[in-house]
Amino acid sequence: MSNLNGVVCVTGGSGCIGSWLVRLLLDRRYTVHATVKNLNDAKETEHLRALEGADTRLRLFQIDLLDYDSIFAAVSGCAGVFHLASPNIIDRVLDHQKELLDPAIKGTINVLTAAKAAGVRRVVVTSSTSAIMTSPHWPADKVKSEDCWTDVESCKQKELWYSLSKTLAEKAAWDFSKENSLDVVVVNPAVVMGPVIPPTLTASMLILLRLLQGCTETYGDIWMGLVHFKDVALAHILVYENPLASGRHLCVEAISHYGDFVAKVAELYPEYDVPRLPRDTQPGLLRTKDAGKKLVDLGLQFIPLEQIIKDSFESLKSKGFIS
Repeated sequence: MSNLNGVVCVTGGSGCIGSWLVRLLLDRRYTVHATVKNLNDAKETEHLRALEGADTRLRLFQIDLLDYDSIFAAVSGCAGVFHLASPNIIDRVLDHQKELLDPAIKGTINVLTAAKAAGVRRVVVTSSTSAIMTSPHWPADKVKSEDCWTDVESCKQKELWYSLSKTLAEKAAWDFSKENSLDVVVVNPAVVMGPVIPPTLTASMLILLRLLQGCTETYGDIWMGLVHFKDVALAHILVYENPLASGRHLCVEAISHYGDFVAKVAELYPEYDVPRLPRDTQPGLLRTKDAGKKLVDLGLQFIPLEQIIKDSFESLKSKGFIS
């Protein structure tokens, strides 16, 4: 797909991944419709308007994922849509249906319905490795891949509402694609860290911040490894621009355990009270370096673990979250 004077929509454009994606799309001379929750909130808009090229090729739209008309206005006139907007809450929620499931699932259907009505050529849906983990029925001797799906009943039993929201939203996207002949491709990022463009942190960056503060949580049901914000944004562009890209795309530097990440952080920053955890914090999760092979074949070169951690640390430091 040609990017010359192309117009695309990025839902959730003010978030950490969304901001990186908007930035790279503007760099590639796209015109971008980026959506935010509140146009009057400077924390959502100022960092986007400050991006190079934003003054002439960026339009901001206020949407509600449960309001179809607001979404249709944002996607109208676009050749492609990147659907990133979805609640990202890994801690306990008060009302999982209202806070997570409805906006994730109904929001995805609203975006795809609007895209279809607006004549959009391709939609890239941001899912997650949370739609791949937890998967108790996956063979113990087989590395997890795009063929693996999170078990819905396991999520309900363990109250993994974020994982459930991502899984059901992705399944809804695939069902819609088949029933309505809409070209959909999916990116499944792991835990995403790196330089933060917005003024606020994601749940993923909070994992690193809490670790540096001594948190001993192991995130056993959701951890598959790390990936850099920039690489996730590039992955979205690669699967959008390559007409041969199809299906799911596992987006992770390497499948690894949370304990591997903790050990590397402790090695790089011995002055912090980083807890010592068992190396195998995800029993049964097989490690591998080439989990993202589909994206590598499309041209993506993943930033390695150590650099992801260093970039993330420097970002937390520059924003005053750590001293």
